[in-house]
Amino acid sequence: MLAGGIGGARFLRGLKSVLGSGEGTDGSDPEITVIGNTGDDITLFGLKICPDLDTVMYTLGGGINEEQGWGRAEETFSVRSELAAYGMQPQWFGLGDRDVATHIVRTQMLSAGYPLSAVTEALCDRWRPGVRLIPMTDERVETHVVVCDDEGRRAIHFQEWWVRHRAALPAEAILPVGVEKATPAPGVLEAIEAADFVLFPPSNPVVSVGTILAVPGIRDAVAAKTVVGVSPIIGDAPVRGMADACLSAIGVETSARAVAEHYGAELLDGWLVDDADAGTRVEGIDVRSRPLYMSDPAATEAIARAAVDLALELKERA
Repeated sequence: MLAGGIGGARFLRGLKSVLGSGEGTDGSDPEITVIGNTGDDITLFGLKICPDLDTVMYTLGGGINEEQGWGRAEETFSVRSELAAYGMQPQWFGLGDRDVATHIVRTQMLSAGYPLSAVTEALCDRWRPGVRLIPMTDERVETHVVVCDDEGRRAIHFQEWWVRHRAALPAEAILPVGVEKATPAPGVLEAIEAADFVLFPPSNPVVSVGTILAVPGIRDAVAAKTVVGVSPIIGDAPVRGMADACLSAIGVETSARAVAEHYGAELLDGWLVDDADAGTRVEGIDVRSRPLYMSDPAATEAIARAAVDLALELKERA
């Protein structure tokens, strides 16, 4: 599975219920490999922060703040308050005390020469997410957004656009800086090649799944497999977040049909849409409709099961 943050992490909980995991039981490898987006990564206060990797790790490891879908449960913010007292910037990105510990460990290991993939594996040794989590690349890729407002035309980090401005500044372009020179992290291409099928969860198609696919070699590897995606758009609106602002920036309308066409029939074999979009037709892609709101664990598991069933059906047909 290619995964971004909240939507991908919550879908994974349902997928684990459907497929299970060998990790922690008989010692076998996990049934699910997750290729995580690192285009949202940012360095603040000298700390390397990987929001999407951490959201998957915390969610599956039982440490996530369930209400907001990101950050740690029972979090405190003493460090943030002290940084603000010193006038340290930025103050729009809130780091909790428990979360800071993760970033300190990651930053120290990276400084010692360990690649991000090895660091992620070490962090997962604590959280035991029950999946194999691999960053899309060990190299630095950071998504920037070109905006134009009273301050003129400029590029800002994706996190500033997303968190500080809530994607309210009209975006002219979204650029994953460094992606064209990146290489897939160790194990990424091998995992895709060995996979029975590949799933796209209802993650952001531009800055999550799209960024992973932009790493040279990953898109071609995925296209060779049976691929089923779950639409992040229901009734012409994002399920959550501001994916519509991202789609507008690349000239794609906010609809389940348009997102499927954006991925393309050369990549997608199957596409799950919500019942609200039951009339969706996309040439070359098998479109099925069902309820897609991940309203509770049972609903999420049912969505994941439908995605797996469709993937198995299409693989058998092929």
